[in-house]
Amino acid sequence: MLNERRKVIRNRVEYWARRLNVRPRLVRVQHMTRKWGSCSTSGIITLAIDLADREVGFQDFVIAHELLHLRVPNHGRLFKALMTVHVPEWKKYNITK
Repeated sequence: MLNERRKVIRNRVEYWARRLNVRPRLVRVQHMTRKWGSCSTSGIITLAIDLADREVGFQDFVIAHELLHLRVPNHGRLFKALMTVHVPEWKKYNITK
């Protein structure tokens, strides 16, 4: 079951990485209690394992959000514009864990 959940998330990451034309250095899927994902300055994407239990739209929001940080390190206007282009309804998912 745990491996299946990781596979679901990794498949979505592969899809979004191709779509956004980014290459994370490493993708981690692990237990996280405070947030759904993170992106380090060294290109490591970390995602919560229980993201696999959420609806696909929310998964896409979190994954695209973290992958876009490989291009734009902040949450400024460019970042928000790119989110709107790629995940038009992202604002409805913009919640904390």
